[in-house]
Amino acid sequence: MPDTAPADVSIALDGADGCIAGARNRTLDFLTRARTECGLTVSDRAVDLAQLVVSELVTNALKYAPGPVLLHLHIADGAVDIEVWDSDPTLPFARAADSGRVGQHGLEIVMAVVQSFEARREPVGKRLTVRLSLVDDPHDPLRRFTD
Repeated sequence: MPDTAPADVSIALDGADGCIAGARNRTLDFLTRARTECGLTVSDRAVDLAQLVVSELVTNALKYAPGPVLLHLHIADGAVDIEVWDSDPTLPFARAADSGRVGQHGLEIVMAVVQSFEARREPVGKRLTVRLSLVDDPHDPLRRFTD
């Protein structure tokens, strides 16, 4: 990656109106810069999925944890790592599929579209880290829904 590559960005979120949309927009800006200014291959699908993942993780953090939320984006090895830290130490879990349940499908959605997911407790709170490929996998069964 060239020296000018936007390898990292950290964003503090306070829960104010519009901060979730702001987090999505900062993700879009970060990945657009990686593509246009640094020449990295970043598919449109990866941009859309990264914004979806950021939206779901930040929404949950702001909904369930008191205090600020930190979003960190990092590009390495053809992927973007999305980290969300919040002050609640309770680790999330994906619920069993239930077509009758209204809501609470965010973590299921995230886990379906990322290559890896990790939740770990920190000295204060927890950190969720997901990895999302910047290029499309032609063998991904979900690809047909975004082409």
